[in-house]
Amino acid sequence: MAMQKFAVTPGFEVGGTLLRPEQLAAIGAVIGEDAKVEMTTFKQLYVEMKEERIEEAQEALKKVGLQIHPAGFYTKSLISCNFCRGAEDAGLDIARKLDEAIAGHEAPSPLKVGYAGCALGTSEPLLKDIAVVKMRDKYDIYVGGESKGLKAALAQLLTANVEEDRLIPVVTSLISDFQQNGKKKEKYSRYINRISLDHLRASSII
Repeated sequence: MAMQKFAVTPGFEVGGTLLRPEQLAAIGAVIGEDAKVEMTTFKQLYVEMKEERIEEAQEALKKVGLQIHPAGFYTKSLISCNFCRGAEDAGLDIARKLDEAIAGHEAPSPLKVGYAGCALGTSEPLLKDIAVVKMRDKYDIYVGGESKGLKAALAQLLTANVEEDRLIPVVTSLISDFQQNGKKKEKYSRYINRISLDHLRASSII
């Protein structure tokens, strides 16, 4: 019997990415004994289960408030901080809108977008492919972070003081640029090194 993999996440709130007991119970109840659940480094659970029951299981998981996303070469759901400064100060509403706008798009390689509600950066956004850091009422955007390997590196500042109404268009434009110009299986950090920050800054993206 063919197996298929998909991603599950509860989203995020003040306190971070939190799974409720009934959500964990639902996952265990509906995916079957032969299924596997993997905890990823980007705050999604990967569920691998029998293909014939995928649709039924996903509908049951949605009913308990879980989000379903594709696994593999796609943009991941937003990797957020815990919003310790409160929902308003840390920008919970805009983070949720950003998550909705970015998650689940095909990409040349898996693409991780990080969000921090202040300069403390507790979600380690600068280790992500694209990073958004809220600075008072504006946002700084970084690109090209790499968390793995001997050449791990922090993301570089692309643009600062982005107004809230421009945040989502800028980030989605960066994703579109990678979709159009990135090479298959090319890591985003390598892509940034290949095309350069100057190229991005000179384009209409920002």
